[in-house]
Amino acid sequence: MAIGSVLARLPRYLWAAPCSIAGLAIGTYAILSGAEAGIRDGTLQICGGRLAHHISRLPTRLRILAFTHGHVIYAIDREAMDANREHELVHVRQYECWGPLFPVLYVGSSLAQRWKGLDPYFMNWFEREARKGVDPR
Repeated sequence: MAIGSVLARLPRYLWAAPCSIAGLAIGTYAILSGAEAGIRDGTLQICGGRLAHHISRLPTRLRILAFTHGHVIYAIDREAMDANREHELVHVRQYECWGPLFPVLYVGSSLAQRWKGLDPYFMNWFEREARKGVDPR
């Protein structure tokens, strides 16, 4: 990424920083337990490690292939990262847009869907936006 591009995005990195720090904490555990990491598309992308094993032991409904915290994307393996990267990058842009409010808004959207009797994940406004590949900016 060119220096001019990084400087132009700096306010978005700073706005999402509290969430990225949480992602770094999870990512540090994953890396220390064998995950591989790299920088791509302005994000830290982490694949594998012991965290993948822990996720595989969750009940089926809670198992995830990839998730995002700020500018940190984690996937259970390289194939899951490749398959989910574009979806997760929409979440990165959502973090850039909503900053530290994003987790609260995300949970709020899930709770609203549950209250309506709908699926809290698939009908979550942010997930629907990510499935469409919509850039929230």
